[in-house]
Amino acid sequence: MKPHYSVKQSAITEIEIQKSRFIGRAERVTSEEEARAIIEKVTKEHWKATHNCYAYVVGENAQIQKSSDDGEPAGTAGIPMLEVIKKKQLRDTLVIVTRYFGGIKLGAGGLVRAYSKTCAQAIAAAGIVEHVPVKIFDVVIDYALYGTVDNALKHTGYLVRDTQFTENVTIKIAVRLEDIDTFTSWMTNICNGQCQIIPVEETFLEMDVKDQETG
Repeated sequence: MKPHYSVKQSAITEIEIQKSRFIGRAERVTSEEEARAIIEKVTKEHWKATHNCYAYVVGENAQIQKSSDDGEPAGTAGIPMLEVIKKKQLRDTLVIVTRYFGGIKLGAGGLVRAYSKTCAQAIAAAGIVEHVPVKIFDVVIDYALYGTVDNALKHTGYLVRDTQFTENVTIKIAVRLEDIDTFTSWMTNICNGQCQIIPVEETFLEMDVKDQETG
C-alpha cells in the first residue's frame, strides 16, 4: 500500500480565452468504466460544443492512463491535460474540458496552454486529498485508564476513529504504517502494559492537501 493522491470532489470551472469558452470538469472515479460513463454523459450534455476533450488516470499505481483530443490538433488537448494530472501525481481522476469555439484560432501552443490551464483550474476547484495507508488498531483498556490515554492521544498524530464503552473501553485508532512500532511501544508505556492492542485492518485515510499553483 502506497500513498497516493486524487481529487477530493467534483468541480466545474469556466474561462474564456480569445472568445472561446473552456469548461473544465474534474471528477473522482473508481474505474475506467465510471470514467467512460461520465465522459459519455458530458458529451451528450454538451453536444453542441466544438470539442469535449478528456484525460484520466485510474488505479492506485496509475496503471490506466487515457486521453483524447476530440478533434483538436493531435497532442494539443488530451495529452497536455494528462500531463497536468500526472504532474500532480493524481490517481482515480478524470478531467474533461469542453470547448465552444469563439471564432479565433489559438494555434498549437495556445491550445496547449488553454487546455492545461483549464484542467489545472478544475483540479484546484475540486481540491486534492492524499490517501494515506494506515493500520487500524483496537486498544482495549479499563475505565480507570481512559482519561490518561484519551488526554495523551490528543497530543499525538494518531487519529481516534471511534470509542466504545462496554465492559471495557475500546478505542479504535488509525496509525500510519511507518509509525506502528512507535505507536505500540508508546501505548504500552502509557498504559503500563495494562492494555490490549489488537490489529484490525489496513486501509487508506484521506487527508486534505493544498493544491499546487493552477498554472
